[in-house]
Amino acid sequence: MKLTSLTAIFIAACLPPHVSAASTKDVGEVNFANSGAAGAQEEFLRAMAQLHNFEYDDSAGHFRKAQSIDPDFAMAYWGEAMTKNHAIWHQQDREGAREVLIKLGPSADARSTKAKTVREKAYLHAVEVLYGDGSKDDRDSRYCLEMAQLARQFPDDVDAIALYALSILGTAENGRDFATYMRAAAVLEEVFPAHPRHPGVVHYLIHSYDDPIHAPLGLRAARIYSQIAPDAGHAQHMTSHIYLALGMWDDVIKANETAIGVVNQHRRSAGKSEFACGHYGEWLEYSYLQRARIKDAREVLRRCRAEALQEVNDAKHGKTMDPGKSIVGSFSEMRANFIVNSQLWKDEVVDWTFPESADEGAHMTFTFATAFARLKGGDKARAIEAVEQFEGTRKAFDDWFDKQQESDPLGKKRADILSGQLSALVLEARGKGAEALALLRPLALEERQMPIGYGPPMVNKPVEELIGEILFKQGDFAGARRSFQSALAGAPERIVALQGMKMVNVGDGPRGKGTSGL
Repeated sequence: MKLTSLTAIFIAACLPPHVSAASTKDVGEVNFANSGAAGAQEEFLRAMAQLHNFEYDDSAGHFRKAQSIDPDFAMAYWGEAMTKNHAIWHQQDREGAREVLIKLGPSADARSTKAKTVREKAYLHAVEVLYGDGSKDDRDSRYCLEMAQLARQFPDDVDAIALYALSILGTAENGRDFATYMRAAAVLEEVFPAHPRHPGVVHYLIHSYDDPIHAPLGLRAARIYSQIAPDAGHAQHMTSHIYLALGMWDDVIKANETAIGVVNQHRRSAGKSEFACGHYGEWLEYSYLQRARIKDAREVLRRCRAEALQEVNDAKHGKTMDPGKSIVGSFSEMRANFIVNSQLWKDEVVDWTFPESADEGAHMTFTFATAFARLKGGDKARAIEAVEQFEGTRKAFDDWFDKQQESDPLGKKRADILSGQLSALVLEARGKGAEALALLRPLALEERQMPIGYGPPMVNKPVEELIGEILFKQGDFAGARRSFQSALAGAPERIVALQGMKMVNVGDGPRGKGTSGL
């Protein structure tokens, strides 16, 4: 997709002579031709780069600064409205976006007259569709069609192409499916050779490939992204999506340590406290655990706990870097991962109590981890009580879930799997191993049928891993090996499954042949 002389002439003719494309520093290279005032270009272009980096708050702030410099700068309002749509996370603040657009004009027609080129009118029209009438799924689909048309109409506009690819990813409302994600990757691969430092192209390629099957294709983009956007915390973290999918734990650790450092530097500059909970902290703790760096993982968890307790005491229940979780929710997830992956069933962490919070999902995860530890640690006196407490929190979660108009169905399925795992462990503890396995095998199938996600497993204890452990205790080494191999296919280089494989190989004899006759 080379820039044709005709297109170059067209763009130049549409722009005032004093405006030219420019590039940004530290957050990626963006050259977005526009009709805004020359004085607003620096703010606008940084905002564009940060939009591609998913640094939405920072991006919105720079778009607003561009508006203050040039109040009639239509694309600055378009950009701020775009920060309200988080396509990968399937989240959207439609009302907030409409409030932004009204600042430009009271109606779509009035806003369109503010756009000074055909291309800018096309961008505005697309955003009107995105935040127009209809269900979110319908609007996402129609917006994707609009971006496809815009990319075809302006084939040399790399931002249009990148945003078109992102809109494709945004149509996967029911979770990742390979066909949708590969369509986005195909669009991006066409422009990547000519734009290897564009934050949107590189970032969205990583999202397209961040699963264990396709992750090798994303290594090139991951290596580049951390270099081109050193001042964007999300860019530093994002590289670890590929590394985690490949089990490259040292790289995951470095990426998230760097991301947390960048974000906390910005927070300190703004007079804010440092953060420990949230997306980056969760990934860092998990990767420490995969390297058996228990002390480091414990320190991340301890700092997150302090942050969660402070939030509860302040009655703020704030959101984290992961927009889908409260701070208490992030802490609960990190504690569960610590317990399950460290296998320290009688650690002090198991005895921690849940911070009082209205987050039903967090409470359920918290009680699951406690019950799991009691059962695995053989604490019969407290295990049944812990399981009963879990079932109570699960019911509260189910009741809350049923009242939500738009909830992720995977959350409900995860709750069912967690409940089934505890029931299976209860059966095993009562000497009913065959019944436990019969209960777990359909759950393993359900887990495999869930859309492939990214990051630490959504089910804190992968079902196949648990099946492998039970089979090993029964002496079925061949069956255990198959289960651990299946678990590792979904979560490469995961420490507990690797330890299981080692136990199987030791117990199975020097040639690794099964003793079960299967």
